[in-house]
Amino acid sequence: MITVSGIILVTWVTSVPRAPVHAGTIGCVDATTQPSEETRVATRPGVMHLLTRLAKVLHRKSTEELLGLRFRHFLALSYIADRDGVSQQALGEDLLVDANNVVLLLNELEAAGFVERRRDPLDRRRHTVVVTPAGRRAIARAEQAREALEDEVLAGLTPEERVTLGELLHRALEVH
Repeated sequence: MITVSGIILVTWVTSVPRAPVHAGTIGCVDATTQPSEETRVATRPGVMHLLTRLAKVLHRKSTEELLGLRFRHFLALSYIADRDGVSQQALGEDLLVDANNVVLLLNELEAAGFVERRRDPLDRRRHTVVVTPAGRRAIARAEQAREALEDEVLAGLTPEERVTLGELLHRALEVH
């Protein structure tokens, strides 16, 4: 299965460039002329644009009712779970969230019992964040709900294509 939250995190922190379009390559000469394959390829949206559109579809469908928690909480929890003990500062930097909003987000997650902030034993000025057992259960419930959503969103792909897509996305993420 493809990790949908991974797709969203990648597109969340990536700008959306569009494929270059050159004058005279869009449209047809007249109503009977079809664009060439070269024209169709040149005017297709780029990969980042497509990933962003897919992320938006997933975002809209990932309601609080479906996930059992707010979408931004799900994203943050998933990120923290993958990097247990991450510092508040690194969390904000990696998710492109300013320090004040990181504190507000963590306050909400802590109040729900999903995370704990701890002083870093090596540097008492730093706080690290860990997911609690309740947070891990919340992630598991949300991931289960997202699997059904993933099946819906990727219904146009064969099982083999989904595996290939997942492998390519994992490989792209490994360098970041």
